[in-house]
Amino acid sequence: MRKVITYGTFDLFHQGHYNIIKRAKEQGDYLIVGVTSESYDIERGKLNVRDSLLKRIENVRKTGFADEIIIEEYQGQKVSDIIKYNIDVLVVGSDWRGKFDYLKNYCEVKYLERTKNISSTQLRGEGTIYNVGVVTEDTNDSGIVVESKYVSGVHVESVYSENEEVAKEFCEKYELDSYKTDYEKFLSTLDIVYVKASLKNRAAYIEKAIEKGKYVISDSPMTLEPETLKSLFAKAVEHNVVLVEKIMLVYLRAFNQLVWLTHGDLVGNVVSVKCAISQDDFDGGKTFNETVVHAICAVIKLLGMNCIEVTSNAVKDEKGNFIYDMITMKYPGALATIEIGSTVDIENELVIIGSKGRVTVPNDWWNTGYFEAKVDGNEFLKRYSFNFEGNGFRYLLQELMIMISDKRTECTRLFYEESQALVQILKKINQRG
Repeated sequence: MRKVITYGTFDLFHQGHYNIIKRAKEQGDYLIVGVTSESYDIERGKLNVRDSLLKRIENVRKTGFADEIIIEEYQGQKVSDIIKYNIDVLVVGSDWRGKFDYLKNYCEVKYLERTKNISSTQLRGEGTIYNVGVVTEDTNDSGIVVESKYVSGVHVESVYSENEEVAKEFCEKYELDSYKTDYEKFLSTLDIVYVKASLKNRAAYIEKAIEKGKYVISDSPMTLEPETLKSLFAKAVEHNVVLVEKIMLVYLRAFNQLVWLTHGDLVGNVVSVKCAISQDDFDGGKTFNETVVHAICAVIKLLGMNCIEVTSNAVKDEKGNFIYDMITMKYPGALATIEIGSTVDIENELVIIGSKGRVTVPNDWWNTGYFEAKVDGNEFLKRYSFNFEGNGFRYLLQELMIMISDKRTECTRLFYEESQALVQILKKINQRG
């Protein structure tokens, strides 16, 4: 007897789930289906699971293909299950290609192509799944395709690019349903649009998507013009959609706890916020504007929007290329400094100094699950740790799902007013010459 096993959350059960279970059954004589428990989903960073474990098990049972259903409860269980049940083949969707190759020492690992071109109606069911499209000028994901797998209710369906070769390669690389070079047709099948186009093109793509009634996620900054940004936000409110800026740290639990504790007198009166960030280390290397916005956002969240003075002192190499900048933001009773560089060694760190102590977020502070505090002369550090998985995009998507469910027209993690203040500060910095 040839035994087959496959695993999944199977939340919001749809045709794609049915198909992979059916095809898994075809790989052998006896099929075991592992359904993830709630606790394991939380542990591995799976968010927004809607259906109960019992309902998900029942949906798998109803397919008629599973000879046995088990519960996956912990990391590493797959090895135990393969040995325990004498498994011949592990079946996995092709979107996880390579991730489970380590199990080839125990059984055959077969990656099945996922079901493409499932209609919006089939996927949505009763409006529970939202179709997402990516606007891009390159073939790099930046996280949304991979991270969306951990957020129930989200399906990345298609990609748009003016360059057909880019669109086609992106589509094939990430196994999307389709690609488009016509923006109007691209928008017609979507609920959410992720704009990761170049800065010069972002605002135009955002505006068109909003006018079509789409929720929009955009790389930051969305524009360098405060008035343009104000207009985009006003248009989002007018069309009853949310415009979300992709500054990941505001969606992270660790950073939000840091802000709340700081405002709650954890270190007393804050006198200094120091941010250091390297363009080379941030998200695989971004432009100055795309990097510094994250530091400015952190300062605004910690010290507010009442910045009374901004100064910037840039250092350039012999060819006139920017390599280092020290930005100072003056507040009543406090100073913020932002250290940013390219091709020079910058220690990525966020430090908050107050009258009672200090807080440090080391090592890529913009994408973290912990921070450390030393308060009231205590020689011991207190470490605050929070669950964090992936590159943070799943937490943004989770919050967007909540906003859509609550029918909000403004993101409460980064208010429109804060985004506008950020762009105003950024514009002053860019006037340094």
